[in-house]
Amino acid sequence: MVNFRIGYGYDVHQLEEGREFWLGGIQLQHTHGAKGHSDADVLIHAICDALLGAARLRDIGFHFPDTDPEYKGIDSKKLLSKVMELLRSKSYELGNIDATVCLEKPKVNPHIEEMTKVMAEVMQVSEDDISIKATTSEKMGFVGRKEGIAAHAVALIYKN
Repeated sequence: MVNFRIGYGYDVHQLEEGREFWLGGIQLQHTHGAKGHSDADVLIHAICDALLGAARLRDIGFHFPDTDPEYKGIDSKKLLSKVMELLRSKSYELGNIDATVCLEKPKVNPHIEEMTKVMAEVMQVSEDDISIKATTSEKMGFVGRKEGIAAHAVALIYKN
C-alpha cells in the first residue's frame, strides 16, 4: 500500500519599490520586489510549507526562522533544497505540486516555464511534477492595490 499525504502552503509578502523581485527561483525585472528576511520568494515559500505540512514537519518558519541571521537574504532555492532533504530523510518523495501566484504586475505567465525548470532542478524531480499558475485579484485587496503578492500551493507526497 502506498502512503500518500497532502499538504497546503500559503505565503504573502509586501511589495516595495527598488527591491529585487524573486519568484519561483528566478529574478524578474520590475520596479517593485517582495520584502522579507530571505529573498522573499513567495512561491518557493508556499511550496516549502506545503511539502513540510504534508510530511508533518511543521513549517518554513520553524526550520528557517526570520530571527536567525543565517537566513538573512538567503536564496530561497537553498531552503527548497533543504526541505527536499528533510522529506527524503523521512522516505518521502514528491508526487506533484500545484501552485498559484496572485499578483497584478508584472505578468507571471511568460516566466512559468523557466520557474518550473529551475525548481525541478533544485528539487531533483521532473518538470511534469510541478504546475504553476498565475492570477490577479481583479484590483481588489492588497494584491489588487499592488501592495503585496501571495502564493498558494498544494503538494502530494508519498512514502518511497
